[in-house]
Amino acid sequence: MFPDDDGISKTLSPRAIVTGLLPDFNLHCKLEFGSYVQTHEDRNNSMAPRTTGAISLRPTGNSQGRYYFYSLNMGKHLNRYSWTELPMPVDVIT
Repeated sequence: MFPDDDGISKTLSPRAIVTGLLPDFNLHCKLEFGSYVQTHEDRNNSMAPRTTGAISLRPTGNSQGRYYFYSLNMGKHLNRYSWTELPMPVDVIT
């Protein structure tokens, strides 16, 4: 997302040159790496959980502002657009 010192352009990143998408602070910088969040799952009328505890990894880079998360329950990567950032619980730290 950032221009390379030895790159073609001093102002545009390789991603911006190839895709034409410039980084937007309000979309791509919402969370710090390692933040604890509850990701919102698709809602239905079942008894399945509606949120999942996860750790933020990085933005996906798309124009909608989605992020990659690491799910603490499932142990896999999630791609979500809706979440609530919370303070890090003690059991997650341990």
